[in-house]
Amino acid sequence: MKAAAIILAGGKSSRMGTNKALLKINEKTNIERIADRLKLLFDDIILVTNDSEQYEFLGVRMVQDRYFGMGPLAGVHAGLRASDYDVNFIVACDMPFVSGELAEALVNNALHYDAVIPVINGKQHPLFAVFKKQAATIVEERIKAGQLRMKHLLDHLNVLYLTEKELETYSHIELAKVFFNMNHPEEYIEAKKWAESDFTNM
Repeated sequence: MKAAAIILAGGKSSRMGTNKALLKINEKTNIERIADRLKLLFDDIILVTNDSEQYEFLGVRMVQDRYFGMGPLAGVHAGLRASDYDVNFIVACDMPFVSGELAEALVNNALHYDAVIPVINGKQHPLFAVFKKQAATIVEERIKAGQLRMKHLLDHLNVLYLTEKELETYSHIELAKVFFNMNHPEEYIEAKKWAESDFTNM
């Protein structure tokens, strides 16, 4: 697919108490699960991290934030600037059940938009979304203006919002699972149970 996948691994994992990207699920680290799934579809994988040494085992291209301490917007900015592609799928490192089918569907809907954002049960998911490379300029403007929420960015872009009704046709994985965020220890336990169930049913 003529697009890049950008994985954001810059969070502090303070609620988890340890680096959630490196927690193991079915013998693979969480970030390996995400990268391996996306490698099947995307021509390039970019990992945004300010601690590259611990992710060298992934064998993917890594870039650092240009604006340190500025949250997810800084990661989005770094990834878009580094990308060689006009269309980019961006995902956070705490989503262990990434759907390649859904990522591809978002990419395919991006033609006339700056971004394609899923909306599940009324909640926007800008960290499982597609952004055009050209949006990097607007991201940088928001950072410099001190407007660091993703909503501040989306207010300045031409965005296509896709609801669960529109997304259900693209993925065989339950949407609640695809958009599951693993932030707390109890959510890690739940993710492992889900993954073990998938493994035993294969």
